[in-house]
Amino acid sequence: MTTDDPRPPPRRRLSVALGSRELKGLFWQVLVVGIAVAVVVFLWSNTVTNLSARRITTGFAFLGREAGMPIADSLVAYNPRDTYLWAFVVGVANTLRVAVIGIVLATILGTLIGISRLSANWLLSRLAAVYVEVLRDIPLLLQLLFWYVLMQALPAARAAFRPIDGVFLSNRGLILPAIPIGRPQLWVLCTAVLGVAVFYGVRRWLIARQMRDGKPRPAWPFALGLIVVLPALVSVLLGVPWTIEWPELRGFNFVGGLTLAPEYFALLIALVTYTSAFIAEIVRSGIQSVPRGQWDAANALGLRRSFMLRQIVLPQAMRVIVPPMTSQYLNLTKNSSLAVAIGYQDVVSIANTTLNQTGQAIEAIALIMAVFLTISLGISFFMNWYNARIALVER
Repeated sequence: MTTDDPRPPPRRRLSVALGSRELKGLFWQVLVVGIAVAVVVFLWSNTVTNLSARRITTGFAFLGREAGMPIADSLVAYNPRDTYLWAFVVGVANTLRVAVIGIVLATILGTLIGISRLSANWLLSRLAAVYVEVLRDIPLLLQLLFWYVLMQALPAARAAFRPIDGVFLSNRGLILPAIPIGRPQLWVLCTAVLGVAVFYGVRRWLIARQMRDGKPRPAWPFALGLIVVLPALVSVLLGVPWTIEWPELRGFNFVGGLTLAPEYFALLIALVTYTSAFIAEIVRSGIQSVPRGQWDAANALGLRRSFMLRQIVLPQAMRVIVPPMTSQYLNLTKNSSLAVAIGYQDVVSIANTTLNQTGQAIEAIALIMAVFLTISLGISFFMNWYNARIALVER
């Protein structure tokens, strides 16, 4: 018969041999970290010493001073009497204006070109192949300069091209009809965004219930009510005007509407066409990664080719497409810094002007790096989240 011993078990002594693998690994880690810290301290000390010798002040206090620089094309309101900080905000908004719209357009165009490369139509597939090979092999900077020179060669405002009523294309840029967006319109748009978010949750709830009892439940009434009816009701209650502002020529320039400056338009076209060529190859390879048996099974059921591609092939191909697509989104965002070559005032151009006016080189470059790092991390976070959602779950 055994009895319980009230004494606690003896503690194990931590014994590490001098030649053990753990001790060697710890030694090398401490050594590498120490060298890295020493290098950073040396560079920082050397930089501060050199700046002090040249009587150059450091810090970000200059952001509160008046900028005094003109910004011709800005998404948000700006005045040269505003501070350098607000000028940087305007530059970030201009960068996001290019990156976000460019990502959306490049994705749509690249997907269409990638699908066209696999088309049974010989002419369509060859044209798509030529598009991809030509644009991928020409440096982006040359394409950017080409589009900018082409925009400058367009006729003046009085002789502008008018492909459809209300749309003008001239050396002043692309002028489009627009709806003025004020605070009332923003409330309606926020309501629509909230409706989309709520509908996403409702749709997931409907799918979960269908998985439990097998009864399909239509989601379109919720979509209609949350995304269409609710914003329309808010618009009526607030009395929001939705009038279209049509551009018209007055003197030597256009008044009203939405104007896309030649610099912005050239940059957007160059980024979209260049990146879409790479996205097209990613989409093509993703579709070809789906086993041929999926196509054969869908053909045996008599399904249309468009339905097969949209509902069967592309959902499976997305697991291959999304990871390299993330890299292309990051490349497009970082390539937008080439805007300085044609005078579009993004965050890099504004930082360069600030550097020349204030002499705060390190701070200006640090701000540029922080902006692109933040945007890139945001894109990576969203794409990794989406990739995790569409990944296969092993049971």
